Amino acid sequence: MNQHPDYVLNKINGPKDLKKLSFEELSKLPDEMRQLVLEKDAAIGGHVGPNLGIMEVTTAFHYVFDAPKDKIVFDVSHQSYGHKMLTGRKNAFLDPDCYNDVTGYTNPDESEYDCFTVGHTSTSVSLATGLAQGRDLLSGKENIVAIIGDGSLSGGLAFEGFNNASVLDSNLIIVINDNQMSIDENKGGFYRTLKELRETNGQSSNNIFKAMGFEYRYLDEGNDLKSVIELFESVKDVDHPVVLHVNTLKGKGYEPAEKHKMEFHWHTPWNLATGESATVDAPKGYADVVLDVLEEELADNVPLMAINAAIPGVFGLKSFEAKHPVNYLDVGIAEQHSLTVAAGMAKAGARPVVFQNSTFLQRAYDQLSHDVALNDLPVVMLVFGGTAKMNSNTHLGMFDIPFVSSVPNVKYLMPASEEELRGMLKFAIKQTEHPIAIRIPTGALKHAEEPDLSRFKYQIVKQGTDVAVLALGQFIDLAKQASEKMIELGIDPTIINPLSVTEFDSEMLDAIAEKYRVVITLEDGSLDGGFGQKIAAYFGAKNIKVIVLGAKKGFPDMIPTEKLHETYGLLPEQIAHSALQALKN
Repeated sequence: MNQHPDYVLNKINGPKDLKKLSFEELSKLPDEMRQLVLEKDAAIGGHVGPNLGIMEVTTAFHYVFDAPKDKIVFDVSHQSYGHKMLTGRKNAFLDPDCYNDVTGYTNPDESEYDCFTVGHTSTSVSLATGLAQGRDLLSGKENIVAIIGDGSLSGGLAFEGFNNASVLDSNLIIVINDNQMSIDENKGGFYRTLKELRETNGQSSNNIFKAMGFEYRYLDEGNDLKSVIELFESVKDVDHPVVLHVNTLKGKGYEPAEKHKMEFHWHTPWNLATGESATVDAPKGYADVVLDVLEEELADNVPLMAINAAIPGVFGLKSFEAKHPVNYLDVGIAEQHSLTVAAGMAKAGARPVVFQNSTFLQRAYDQLSHDVALNDLPVVMLVFGGTAKMNSNTHLGMFDIPFVSSVPNVKYLMPASEEELRGMLKFAIKQTEHPIAIRIPTGALKHAEEPDLSRFKYQIVKQGTDVAVLALGQFIDLAKQASEKMIELGIDPTIINPLSVTEFDSEMLDAIAEKYRVVITLEDGSLDGGFGQKIAAYFGAKNIKVIVLGAKKGFPDMIPTEKLHETYGLLPEQIAHSALQALKN
């Protein structure tokens, strides 16, 4: 049911409807859309601050320009909620029953007004430059607008995009949504330049955009709708690249979001009236175990550096930063730099521990391969969020197992318990021979014996007689659940914890080949190039059937985890029946 039938937004079925409004009506839209963002995000979670701050810019764009002919490209696109409301998707915000009808990012499958599916940072300028060059090849005349902010300027691709965009001899409009924030605080010298430009009302001679060849215009009142409209009208149909530097307030209109910008960048459901989270404090988790180990290593005077790329809240690193500022480095949204600077630190004798999120780590594949692994430097990399579960297809965490394990010299370890994680992290920090990556389990803490990594060996979790199940990392729990179903079917499985994707226990694998006709591998990630395929290749010449289970190749989008696992054949009863069928054949 529409909770706000009195809103002006109800008159808007597309951008053309904005042009029919009086300015009084038009000026109500930003606040209406802010309220809808707050209501929806408080109910189901979502990006809060980025959307609250950009509503005037979004409204002005659709009032001045002529979408979908004129194109808008949002960087990351987590600030596109208002854009969706103005382009035919308002019911997904007005009606709680429709809250899940749209994704949290731009998506061409939803609307012709969305140019790209985008969820990672620093892409907008390059994408918009490509649209502009394609337009020029086809003799088009449409406006191309990129909107970049929330720390995205610190990503290397943003600099590449600006460098190439500046030499275009045609229309390209780049809006810098300067809300003085990344996810956390902005990091790096580039943002000092932005600050200087803000403080001088855009008049500072220290202007990187002019130096690159852009026309540059500054607007201090980026949350004043009339001013933004006038700015956009002044550059519509411009025949050269122009940068519009617009000062906005992240979290505008909601005091908790204005005061606590990092916490309200993205937020789980919360009490809208009080600003307090609706979820109870989480018990101790694997991130806490990591921080405990780092504290112990620092107490032993290990020259350790904890490095992350702009998302310290994901890893619980804010408390670590407060206690150990000398041993903490936030490089901003720059995953590539985080690994290459770690390589330099390791070469100098320091012990860098790089915190990565699986979905963002793929942005730094070349640096992991060339700078870290080729030089065989003892960088420790912790991979969080590695799992195949319900998520936007822009933020999947299921590809790290294949791509990390494909890189030579990198040992990729897979703990399934607190004790295994502690042992692996201490081992990784102590050794100085190779880069070591550790995939941090998701979910509640589990417990097991601490592994002996002095001589790498697989661990038998349960001894059986009929089928060998090799379950990687956090899928040990799934193996135990499947084991119960197998026992109901008269099958006695052996469960084995390999502890690693890359380190093979040949003695154990050869013993398995002697004893079992059926082997099942379980991994919480993409199958292609993953652990199961490596095991299947090991057994290739032997008379043994290998059932490889994990995520099928693809980009699943917002599919409930149980349904996703059912599609992949990963439900416990499905695994048990796969074992039964294989034994019968």
